[in-house]
Amino acid sequence: MVLDVREKAAAATSRPRPRREITTAFVVSRIAVLAVAAAILLYAVPPLAATGSWVSLALLGLASAAVAGLYLTRRFIPAKYLVPGTVFLIAFQVFPVAYTVTTAFTNFGDGHRGDKAAAVTAIETGSVRQAPGSPEYALTTALRADELVFLLVDPVTKKVSLGTAEGLSPLEGAQVGVTGKVLQAPGLTVLKAPEAAARGQEISALAVPAGDGVIKANGLSRAVQGKAALVYDAACDCVKGDGDTWTADEGQGYFVNAKGEHLAQGWQAGVGFGNFARVLTNPTISGYFAGVLGWNLVFALASVLGTFALGMGVALALHHPRMRGTRAYRIALILPYAMPAFAMLMVWRDMFNRDFGLINQLLGANIDWLGEPATARLGVILVNLWLGFPYMFLVTTGALQAIPRELTEAASIDGATPWKAFRRVTLPLLLVALTPLLISSFAFNFNNFNAIALTSEGGPFPAESPQVGATDLLITYTFRLAFGAGGAQFGFAAAISVFIFAIVALISAVAFRRTRKQEEVYA
Repeated sequence: MVLDVREKAAAATSRPRPRREITTAFVVSRIAVLAVAAAILLYAVPPLAATGSWVSLALLGLASAAVAGLYLTRRFIPAKYLVPGTVFLIAFQVFPVAYTVTTAFTNFGDGHRGDKAAAVTAIETGSVRQAPGSPEYALTTALRADELVFLLVDPVTKKVSLGTAEGLSPLEGAQVGVTGKVLQAPGLTVLKAPEAAARGQEISALAVPAGDGVIKANGLSRAVQGKAALVYDAACDCVKGDGDTWTADEGQGYFVNAKGEHLAQGWQAGVGFGNFARVLTNPTISGYFAGVLGWNLVFALASVLGTFALGMGVALALHHPRMRGTRAYRIALILPYAMPAFAMLMVWRDMFNRDFGLINQLLGANIDWLGEPATARLGVILVNLWLGFPYMFLVTTGALQAIPRELTEAASIDGATPWKAFRRVTLPLLLVALTPLLISSFAFNFNNFNAIALTSEGGPFPAESPQVGATDLLITYTFRLAFGAGGAQFGFAAAISVFIFAIVALISAVAFRRTRKQEEVYA
């Protein structure tokens, strides 16, 4: 008998295993992933090779080879489903967060976008001044492949020269019009006036070496030869000119003189915790940070609790068994959720207008809704309440469907009033299901830039502090500080973003911890 069992087991193990059935959806998904990987590879290889980014090119090649090897084999089925999600997670979650954090430790922004060599070139070419008696040229801009070049016509000899970043060379076969503009040139694409205007910054930045100076554009139809007033001296690592000397400050990414003044053009450099220290120590920032944070918390909490209370109340009313016409009510109630938020926010802004706004006309009042701090804050909360309660209504309706009616019926049989049954049975079960959504809604409203920027624009602003308004959230305050009149300061904006992330993460962590305890109680 033991022998029979062994023979059956041996026969079962020697029987060929059935092949996994390959579905059409699996084949299509495999082809789609391979096609996307191939498209990314073909798109990224030329620019990476042109810039000499060999490390990035090698990593891209290895990743593409790994993806191709994975999806061209029948093995590793679980990995075929995990890899796309992991790639999207890294690309859209991990990388942006890591890039923001690393940017917070730099001075990246206007005037600090390139390296030191690019800054030196920009300083020297930007300080070019026309010397007395230096030649002037009629200028025409053109493209040689993708390179911007100058076509320079000498007004005396009428000869045409080709000007590039490498230098000046004669150009034969060019056709010159009566105005001195080049109409055609062999091997070049002459730019028309609108095309040249669109490349104004590139034209202004191009400097053609000529003799002991350079040729720079003066507008779109004229070029002059001059010399740089500021010259970089590698021996002292400084810029000299105009009777002054600016020494390189590697920590700040600027050339600074003895008076502490710096040249406008700098380079990207690591500043350590300088941006974070600026947030905490600069009185124009730290002096208002606590007040803005307090209103930010009030706005987020009022928005979440208000929308949840209103949405839950409407959902409970429509969930009642005696309620009729619930479908029509639900369609009407989700209309605010279906409307484009940015458009409705601007409509609400006009409705709050003091002179011709609909609200004042209906009330017969003359309230300056967005001109006073109290009414402006009340107004933005009401607008956010109107926009947000349909979402809470939808999720609460779904959660109510999952709560058995037998629980509330049993509570009423035990003598509980409707209010006590709701407070002791329905609400706790709703909170178990909806608390994660409430936490995510709080995080969203904490950074709800559109709700403020498109209605009150952060105002009203007091006369003594036009930099921070009564309805400013941290995100709008950050935007004004980092991208206001002083230009873009991406490093500083990233530092404040890290502060905001830490605050939201701390509040969310505490809330999730309390949620887990609540789930254990009602499990």
